[in-house]
Amino acid sequence: MDFGIENKVALVQGASSGLGYAAALELAREGCRVAICSRNEKRIYRAANLIKSETKASVTPFVCDLADATARTRMLEIINSVWGPVEILVANNGGPISGYFDTLDETHWNSALQNNLIAMKDSALEVLPGMQEQGWGRIVFITSVSVKQPIESLILSNTARAGLTGFAKTLSAQVAEMGITVNMVLPGIHDTERVKELHSDLADPALIAKDIPMKRLGQPEELAAVIAFLASTRSSYVTGQSIVVDGGLVKSLF
Repeated sequence: MDFGIENKVALVQGASSGLGYAAALELAREGCRVAICSRNEKRIYRAANLIKSETKASVTPFVCDLADATARTRMLEIINSVWGPVEILVANNGGPISGYFDTLDETHWNSALQNNLIAMKDSALEVLPGMQEQGWGRIVFITSVSVKQPIESLILSNTARAGLTGFAKTLSAQVAEMGITVNMVLPGIHDTERVKELHSDLADPALIAKDIPMKRLGQPEELAAVIAFLASTRSSYVTGQSIVVDGGLVKSLF
């Protein structure tokens, strides 16, 4: 299937490893010109080199704390000057720490909301003018199955990502007639560093996967394939959707 996004300018956030890296790699395979960012300079440059060597695509790494508006603006200015406006945004940031209502303080709440709601909202709004000018754009937020089925120990993530989902759904309707789609992918338990950190008490991956009907962890590239479709011209009539990629973990009907 030709996704029709060769030479499109894509920005993938939080792309030094895990789901973000997999998404960037998949878009590079589809022929996109890919900008990737992370707070970790060593890891984001390594990721760029790996993607380049595998795909031969144009890949530009940026060191950027997504909570820093000045850093985001500078990154977008460089992308725009070199390639033109961002046409595909994969909005992604590392999840907040685990905890319960009585183990978290105001600093934890502020950080979670800033990184997983405000920075993601701002990232989308910052690329929208270029998309509006071209009459085409794709915004894909990586959130979590917790917006469908809250995870008991992740009250920060549950709250921030639910808020982001409300924003994305509302935005999708407001920009739909402009040729811009806005969707969310909801990963379940994938084989990433984040999952290993959250389940550090379990040495056997089979124990982590015991509640998943497929009885295995998802692979990052499985989520990336869904993101690539949502970023493509073939998904032109799909917008405002929260698409679960979880091996059957979530029990809800909707």
